[in-house]
Amino acid sequence: MDRKAFEVVVRDVLATLPAWTTRPLANVAVLVEERDHDDPDLYGVYDDDGVGPARVVIFRRPLVEDFPDVAQLRAEIRITVLHEIGHHFGLDEDRLDELGYG
Repeated sequence: MDRKAFEVVVRDVLATLPAWTTRPLANVAVLVEERDHDDPDLYGVYDDDGVGPARVVIFRRPLVEDFPDVAQLRAEIRITVLHEIGHHFGLDEDRLDELGYG
C-alpha cells in the first residue's frame, strides 16, 4: 500500500472513532512517517514532551511489510492507531494488551 492510501486508512480509522474519544485529541497531531530510525520495526509511537503538541506517529513501512494482506493491514493500522491514542489517555502497555490493542 502506498503512502497516500495508507494515510487514507489512518484518516478513516480516526473518522470512525466516537466523538468522546476524538474531542480530547484536538491538540494531538496524528502523523504518518515511513519508519522510526531508532526502532525500524516499530508500528507507532505516542510522543508528548510537554512542550509542543502531543503526537501520534504511525510508521507505514513496518506495517506494510508485516501485513501484505490488505484486510489484515487495515485491521493492524486500526489497532496501532487505537494503541497510540490509548497512551494519550494514560493507558500503559499492560492495559492495552489486556484490551486487545497490544
